[in-house]
Amino acid sequence: MLYLVPTPLGNLEDITRRALRILAEADVVACEDTRTSGVLLQHYGIDTPKTSFHAHNEHGKVGSLVRRMLDGETVALITDAGTPGISDPGYLLVREAITAGITVVPLPGATAFVPALVASGLPTDRFVFEGFLPQKKGRQTRLRELASEARTIVIYESPHRVARLLRELEEHLGSDRPAAVARELTKIHEEIARGTLGELAADFEARERVRGEIVVVVAGA
Repeated sequence: MLYLVPTPLGNLEDITRRALRILAEADVVACEDTRTSGVLLQHYGIDTPKTSFHAHNEHGKVGSLVRRMLDGETVALITDAGTPGISDPGYLLVREAITAGITVVPLPGATAFVPALVASGLPTDRFVFEGFLPQKKGRQTRLRELASEARTIVIYESPHRVARLLRELEEHLGSDRPAAVARELTKIHEEIARGTLGELAADFEARERVRGEIVVVVAGA
């Protein structure tokens, strides 16, 4: 059996009792980074064996994990933060587990785009999740497509590239388009900056340093 277990974005209290039980009862926890996950597991006194499963080794590890599950073991898949498969490793293992006839059980829990969206002040009835935009090939095409997107747009970005992204969005979507930037969600320095794309671009360009994972939410056309 394969369990998809969401883990806290930062605040270790943001995990369900069911998630903790599954992590304790599983035969192995497949982690994006065993050191990062080790902090969480140690905090809750969980000593389940860990194995690495990340973007650079997932193709090589999928086969062995599927074989273990076919032999009757239970695998709990987690990432460094949030829900497995949402801009993090997970899809490939889920696909292969389903193909092999293994039961896949998703647990509800933390994911960064939901709190960013609902706290943005922008419409939440219809939205599109873009994840990380392509860094090179296809980036300009995607930005042009977003200019006419009627739904609220949700994008992930790294802290050192957020100012560039905001300027690109301003260029394609317009300076006056309402938006919000969520940073360090659930952590002590949590921030949700709101304004127009032009205002937010100027704000983040002026900052000496930006830290934390970033979620950008932009109003639809």
